[in-house]
Amino acid sequence: MGIDVQAEIEIGRPREEVAAWASDPDNAPRWRADIDGVEWKTSPPLATGSRVAFVTPSLGLPLAYRYTVVEHLPGQRTVYRTEEGPFPLETTLSFADAAGTGATRVTLATRGERKRGSKLAARILARTLRRSNRKDLARLKKLLEARDDG
Repeated sequence: MGIDVQAEIEIGRPREEVAAWASDPDNAPRWRADIDGVEWKTSPPLATGSRVAFVTPSLGLPLAYRYTVVEHLPGQRTVYRTEEGPFPLETTLSFADAAGTGATRVTLATRGERKRGSKLAARILARTLRRSNRKDLARLKKLLEARDDG
């Protein structure tokens, strides 16, 4: 059983600004609830081939999940992939101009294929990811729309 969840939101800011800020791994702890910190495994700036570890809380102990950026098209899309764990995941952040509004449509998609573990665990993970992706995008919208242009 695979995992394939997607959430979208419209953010009232220009696409280039939204994409640059949201794609920067150093900003992830500010809008992704499951990320406490970032460890660069390659030197910034972000590019295809970059490697980063996102530190997450787990039973009171931090865990670092290592990701490789398999695609980075500034202003358009960033794709992170991990091969670790029972559910190797691919997370895609996509950005598009919202029709005629000057706003940005942001899509956060998470896909993965179960290597081991139960089908029930995959369903629970998909439901959890769907909920957290929606909440994370709402947090991103709030942060970016509150920014002062001056």
